[in-house]
Amino acid sequence: MKNQITHTKKLKGTFLAHPRGYGFVTCGDGEDLYIPANMTRNAFHMDEVEAEVVREKTKNHRAEGRIINVISHGISEIVGTYDKASGFGFVIPDDPKIAEDIYITKENSMGAATGHKVVALIRDYGDRRHRPEGVITEILGDENDPGVNILSILKGYGLPDGFPEAVKKSASRIPQKVSEKEVRGRRDLRDLLTVTIDGEDTKDYDDAVTLTRTDKAWLLGVHIADVSNYVKEGGPLDEEAQKRGTSVYFPDRVIPMLPEELSNGICSLNMGEDRLALSCLMNIDQNGQVTGYEITESVIRVDERMTYTDVNELLEMPEEKEEEPGREAYRTDGGFLDRFIRRFRNGKGKEGRKGTSGRETDLGRRYAKELPMFRLMAELAEILHEARKERGSIDFDIPESRILVDEDGHVRKVEPYDRGISQRIIEEFMLLANETVAGHFYWLEAPFVYRTHGVPDAEKILKLGAFINNFGYSIKVRSAKGEIHPKEVQKLLRRIEGTDEEALISRLTLRSMQRAEYNTACTGHFGLAAQYYCHFTSPIRRYPDLQIHRIIKESLRGELDEGRTAHYEAILPGVARQSSELERRAVDAEREVDKLLKAGYMAEHIGEEYDGVISGITDWGIYVELPSTIEGMIHVSKIPGDYYYYNESTYELIGRDTGKTYRLGQKIRIRVDEADTGTRTIDFSLAEE
Repeated sequence: MKNQITHTKKLKGTFLAHPRGYGFVTCGDGEDLYIPANMTRNAFHMDEVEAEVVREKTKNHRAEGRIINVISHGISEIVGTYDKASGFGFVIPDDPKIAEDIYITKENSMGAATGHKVVALIRDYGDRRHRPEGVITEILGDENDPGVNILSILKGYGLPDGFPEAVKKSASRIPQKVSEKEVRGRRDLRDLLTVTIDGEDTKDYDDAVTLTRTDKAWLLGVHIADVSNYVKEGGPLDEEAQKRGTSVYFPDRVIPMLPEELSNGICSLNMGEDRLALSCLMNIDQNGQVTGYEITESVIRVDERMTYTDVNELLEMPEEKEEEPGREAYRTDGGFLDRFIRRFRNGKGKEGRKGTSGRETDLGRRYAKELPMFRLMAELAEILHEARKERGSIDFDIPESRILVDEDGHVRKVEPYDRGISQRIIEEFMLLANETVAGHFYWLEAPFVYRTHGVPDAEKILKLGAFINNFGYSIKVRSAKGEIHPKEVQKLLRRIEGTDEEALISRLTLRSMQRAEYNTACTGHFGLAAQYYCHFTSPIRRYPDLQIHRIIKESLRGELDEGRTAHYEAILPGVARQSSELERRAVDAEREVDKLLKAGYMAEHIGEEYDGVISGITDWGIYVELPSTIEGMIHVSKIPGDYYYYNESTYELIGRDTGKTYRLGQKIRIRVDEADTGTRTIDFSLAEE
């Protein structure tokens, strides 16, 4: 036999189950092994397993194998719906990847009734002759009660619903005011005109910005909350933050990484309050290149808490002729930081800033002092964006969802989230600070946690290149192996902008990209076309940022000696790996809650018709995305006509006899047939043409 192997190859990895019974064993080195449904050996989703290869990978087939041993179980608790029978019952798992129902004896049911959402501890994973068996440890409520389905998702992903007592006590002991002792030795930047720019609902402000300009340079300050001053390594707050990895954001709630006393209190850069920060102060030329910088411990005071909406409206106002601030030359021969401070005096002393907007609107009058700086920010952001594009940085302009929920948890509206100029300003400034800090510590050869993004999978790139040829496009690869420069991806996205096939090719290109992750090796960020990149700007909500803040401060203080370097080299690989895993958990949980809320919203619109775009195609049907970002599926059985098959190379569903074709990116009109919050799915059908 052509694909028969003479020496059995064995490997160990994690089993990722599919709702249809089959699965994959992933080994973390890019080698995934397909496991047919009859060869899973009753392995559970996320089990650590040993498998043997029964067919090697070929050009047309993925590697195939069978599980020969379950080493350890990755899931010990499941969340699901209880179904009561006479003297016993079953928990039907919410996670479709767990195909077996969990048998529950009457004495282990906690008195649960049919329809209750429950948490069950698995005691016996079963075998080919016996179902898994468990014990109910918590009843969350009836599946139809408000909020219970969301709580089920949080429990299913192991997300915490409160802080342990030791963590609460540690947080309660932290003073909510900055002391004079803490200020000593820091750069005092409290006289700089400083603003935060965030969403209307934001409560934790971990970044603030300052900006001015001279004839020769832009002077940008990115100031990040010094969370590490309060969260000490190895303490209860630190251990809990590392377990959580990141804050998790849902439309109706937030699961924070840190207790409120820190996230909304002393670590939040609240308006009018003295706050400790780490500041990255950058001198930027007219081409958007950083020509000088300083990273320093500082104390700041935010003058205005701005919202994206307000800044967007201010920048849309017609500009009056007025003297532009920051054009005069430097008047001292002091150091870079001294010159930086002089450019940002905010009117608290005799040398206050000049000029107001003169607007007759309330918004214009209220922010007259800040308006000139916002205009400078918009100008610099555009320069930085063009500089990124020039080097090949990729921007996928695929809209995210914005789900508006009322106080009762009812979805009022689902719409695409539109990024305005103010969002792009903050994005560009944070990207630049992250690059600057990462580059600094790379050249110091200090232990560090970088944010990396690998080159795309060569097989996917070659497949993408073959597909876009059908539309008259091409991408240049460096070799037959499919190596590609990010600038080629950017050029492709620019060429398809505004065309009928833009949505189709953009999605396929995005799917060919790898997932970004945390890494102790600085291997670069493909999507940003950046040689150095890290996450420095959000220590309130991301653990890697908090971790590298400690390294930054020890380096600034001359404390990063041989012993501390060895300490960080020992712990950082684990921090990077765990942070990447917890980030994926957060993203998956957020996505599932969004699907639940969207299904609940569309349940109120059954029978209505909408225009949409085909966003995905499989053997069993086509996925359609509406302008609101809501996605549903038309099962193949609902498509009139003959037998349809999926052409994987052209991403088309084709009628065998008629040749009727449905392809990615195609516009289509649908009717809403059904929306199920239990399965978090929405079913469409084709509307009458």
